[in-house]
Amino acid sequence: MKLLLSGFLAISPLLVAAPFGEQISESGIKHSFLITGTRTAIIGEDCEVIWEVKAKSRDGEVLPNGNVLVAFAKEVKEFTKEKKVVFHYKLAAENKEISTATRLKNGNTLIAEMGSKPRILEVAPGGKIVVDVPVKPETDNTHMQIRMARKLPNGNYLVPHLLAFAIKEYTPKGEIVRTIKTDLPELGGREKKNWPFTAILLEDERIMANLTNGNKTVIFDKDGKVNWVFANDQCADPCGGQFLANGNVVACQYGSKSDAMPDAMEISPDKKVVWQFKAAKYRGFHEVHVLTTNGKPAGGRR
Repeated sequence: MKLLLSGFLAISPLLVAAPFGEQISESGIKHSFLITGTRTAIIGEDCEVIWEVKAKSRDGEVLPNGNVLVAFAKEVKEFTKEKKVVFHYKLAAENKEISTATRLKNGNTLIAEMGSKPRILEVAPGGKIVVDVPVKPETDNTHMQIRMARKLPNGNYLVPHLLAFAIKEYTPKGEIVRTIKTDLPELGGREKKNWPFTAILLEDERIMANLTNGNKTVIFDKDGKVNWVFANDQCADPCGGQFLANGNVVACQYGSKSDAMPDAMEISPDKKVVWQFKAAKYRGFHEVHVLTTNGKPAGGRR
């Protein structure tokens, strides 16, 4: 993060684009953050566009070295702040889409592919596939198979499967060792279309999930019981998210229906919206990585 602060966020004002959107917070919270979706950009605390790639994207994060890792529909790229590509992975021929890209502590890149051979991959820095985990999304609908997969500290993988209404934990051999259902009666059942998009393991072993078409953010306990739910009339297709170091939840929204609705929200444990980002005439936040809060690293889990 130190490299990030001295690189992207210290960029000369002469190189900064016009402000993009507005941040709203009664307590004065200001974030810098990466967004992916219909726009792929780093937004500063004053809403300036600090860095941007002119392409639609799926997943992404700013790495500790300041580079930006981005999953596009057919490829994954790691960019320097000067937009030089230093890592590149192309979708396998037998598959149709990529949904996930995140850098692991061991230096590999975790990638999720969808298609006739849905799978979780670990790709070494040189491009070699070193782990190949078949997954079971329970649908042939390619686009609705997998979303933001993440690796767990125990070496397994947590994978949201939208149309299966399930977050599944896989071993590296592809064995399912845990299933968290998102069509539970207390969440409105299957008719509410609680498709899991994000699944983030918290330090206390709970799991935070954004349920996209169900318009809610949920925290499950380790056994899959509902522990916390946030939903209001401003929730619209919450997709990516982050559990901040301060204990708040950030959810970005793909389906904001008007300029009055937020594209991203920060929610406190007592379910108060403490920060919003709104961009007029903009729709389509797919993932968010909050970088700083009022000049300090935001931290947290994604």
